This record gives sequence, C-alpha cells and structure tokens, in this order.
Amino acid sequence: MNEPDRIREVLDDSSLWFVVGLGENPDRVAYGVAKVIQSHGKRVIPIYPRAEVVHGEQGFATIAEAAAVHGAPDVVDMFVNSSRAGEFADQAVAAGAKAVWFQLDVIDYDAAQRVEDAGVTMIMDRCPAIEWSRN
Repeated sequence: MNEPDRIREVLDDSSLWFVVGLGENPDRVAYGVAKVIQSHGKRVIPIYPRAEVVHGEQGFATIAEAAAVHGAPDVVDMFVNSSRAGEFADQAVAAGAKAVWFQLDVIDYDAAQRVEDAGVTMIMDRCPAIEWSRN
C-alpha cells in the first residue's frame, strides 16, 4: 500500500473517478480536490446522499447507482470519516473498482486489507492533488 509506483500508476492509468463525499459546497476540501482531479483529465462522479450536480457532473447517492450508469470506476476516492470508510471500501470493491483511495486522515487498516485481499489497489491517507504535485 502507498508505494510511489502504485500511486503513480493509479494517477496515470485512470479516467473514471467516483468521489465519495463530494457535494456542491465549495468550502469543503472534496470540492477543490475534485476540481484538481478533473484538471488532470479525469471524469469525476460525485457520490453524495443528495446526488447533487458538482463540477458539471450529475451525482449519485450510492456507488452502486453510479456504477449502474457509468460502469466500474477506475478509482473510488473517499472523503469520509474513517469510521465509515470500510463500508464504502466494500461497496467500491463490489462495484469493480480498480483502486480505492482514502484521503488524508481517512484510515482503516482492516478495510485496506480487505481491499488488497480482493486484488484491488489500495491507497490510504494520501491526496491525489498532493501526489500529482510531487512529479
């Protein structure tokens, strides 16, 4: 987990990102980071209970609903409390995600192990906006 080569591979070889916790509030970190993800040519689908339109993309209340419309995501990126990360990680794996990304301070080692055991790339306690700026 969190090997630089794996992080670079996820950043370079992905196109469809589901961002859990992305709503239309511009004061939230998820809002700004999602814009950075988009600026790197990625399609960002918001996953938020109110299914709001954010950055021009229709949101969905659940990962499963978004996957039913868009197919399996390359990355499910999570802006959630660590206590809820595991349930979303399991949903991401069930939706066929190629990678699960827990944002800064989102930490759940048991969930990370389940993700890796499923053969899915796991990145934890990192931010793609920061990782892109490293290279």
